Parts: sequence; structure tokens; C-alpha cells
Amino acid sequence: MVKAYTQEHVYKHPWERVTSASWRKFTDPANVRTLSHILEVDTLNRRLDPQTGRLYTTRSITVHAPGPWFVRKIVGEDICHCVESSVVDARARSMEITTRNVSLRNFLEVEEKSWYGPHPENPGEWTAFRQQTSIRCKPLSALASMAEKVEQRCAERFLQNSIKGREVMERICKYLEAESGGISI
Repeated sequence: MVKAYTQEHVYKHPWERVTSASWRKFTDPANVRTLSHILEVDTLNRRLDPQTGRLYTTRSITVHAPGPWFVRKIVGEDICHCVESSVVDARARSMEITTRNVSLRNFLEVEEKSWYGPHPENPGEWTAFRQQTSIRCKPLSALASMAEKVEQRCAERFLQNSIKGREVMERICKYLEAESGGISI
């Protein structure tokens, strides 16, 4: 069974500032404590398409394995490796990010899709954010009856981390705003 969770948020900052903050989210030293589940982020590939002007980026993200501690014990892993693919279309003012786990797939599949774009009510000053997370726990013979509980715990953790991520983004946006002298980009 696949469970999907959708969240939406409005950043009261222009798209350019919010997407700049997105790139800094994992690398800003001030966020290490808040995003303590993120262990490492490496850029694997970055390519600008000269025809469309779109920026394509692939990053490797290593995180603390999601789910309850007893599942991590059974699985034998405390970390999970993920791949993040992003497409930034500056002309259309759109940024799409898809993140999938590449390890632990025999037990748990997670796909997170995020989108940033101008908010319809105030496109010059606000940014709309939509995030959809799909979680599928593959039942293990020893845990078949626990699969739903494991999915629920994973979902709770992803939702908590999503809130932390938005807090970090807001903090970086405010920093970028102050750095630019309060002038909208």
C-alpha cells in the first residue's frame, strides 16, 4: 500500500529568493542542528541546457534512516542514501525537485516531489510551495502486520522534517532579504 501526503506553504518572499534559499538549505552551518537528520549532501551533476535555459542538478543526500529504531535494527542500516533531481526554469519561474531513496528499497520506498512557483495572488512577492511525499513500506514476513504502523511512523517523521525544512527556508530567506538591504530581488 502506498500512502501519499501533500503539504502546501506560502513563502512571503519572491521566487528568486526562495529558490536561492533552497540551494543553501542543507549547506548553511546555522541549519546543522535543525536538520540533524541530514548527514551529507554532494552534487553529482549540474547541467545548464543552452536551448531552454533550464538548470538540471542531481545531488546525493545521505540521511539517518527513517522509521522506528526497531526497524533499523532489523534492516541493519542506520543511514539511507537518496538521489535528488531538480529542474530550475528561471524563465517560467519554476523549480521542481524529486527525491527518492536508493538504499533500503527492499523495505521502504519514499518519493518526495516539491515544486516552487509564483503565488497566484501575489506572483511578484510571494512563492507557492507544494510537496507530495509517497511512502510504501514493503511488508517483511516478520513485520507484515506492522507495515502500516511503520509507514505511519515514517510519515510522521517526514512531516516533522518537512516543518523543520520550511523553518530553515524562512530563516535563510530573511537572511537573504537582510543581505540585500530589504530590497526584493
